[in-house]
Amino acid sequence: MTEPIVVATGEAVREVLPEQAVVSVRSESKGRSRESVLERLTQRSAAIGVVLDQFTAAIERRESAGLHIRPQMKRRGEEVLAYHGSIGIDVIVTDFTVLGDLMLKLGSEELTSVHGPWWRMRPDSRAGSDVRQAAVADALVKAAEYAAAVGARVDRLVEITDSLSDGGFRGGVAGAMMRSKGGGDEAQALELEPELQTVQATVKVTVTITEPTLPTA
Repeated sequence: MTEPIVVATGEAVREVLPEQAVVSVRSESKGRSRESVLERLTQRSAAIGVVLDQFTAAIERRESAGLHIRPQMKRRGEEVLAYHGSIGIDVIVTDFTVLGDLMLKLGSEELTSVHGPWWRMRPDSRAGSDVRQAAVADALVKAAEYAAAVGARVDRLVEITDSLSDGGFRGGVAGAMMRSKGGGDEAQALELEPELQTVQATVKVTVTITEPTLPTA
């Protein structure tokens, strides 16, 4: 005789503070020659690096977002009017108390734009593990309630299926964008409040139950 089974869905949702903030830095240059544009971009990259070095303790990682140089051509013909170039750096910050100051200093660099921050959790965040365990516990409680409703009890776990395929993290960007044409030493302050991240999990558990005691018709 086939054992009776119960399938139950468990869910858990938590709101937690983000663990990382991603800031995108982009600097541009234009010139008559490819070499001059590359030289200016190299200088600006070094200047951005000097700013980032002031916040080493707050920065977890720096990632190059690419170097791009393209010619601007006449509408007809092969003559090059100018070259346009840009460099990009993504900065991952974990100390949010200095994040506003960092973004202001980056934005004050010549022909440099700053975008972000994008708040997020680490892929291996403990918050994800905790919420998945809570979802499994919720599903098992429901399975036990279903079994009790027919005079039985949970006997054996058959399967646990994770119904969420993207990790369960929900967050976004706290819109901020700064762009500067040149340096400046004006006293400024930028206060940024981390956006709470929604961590969620949905699972299905399949269990066998003892023989039900059904009421007679």
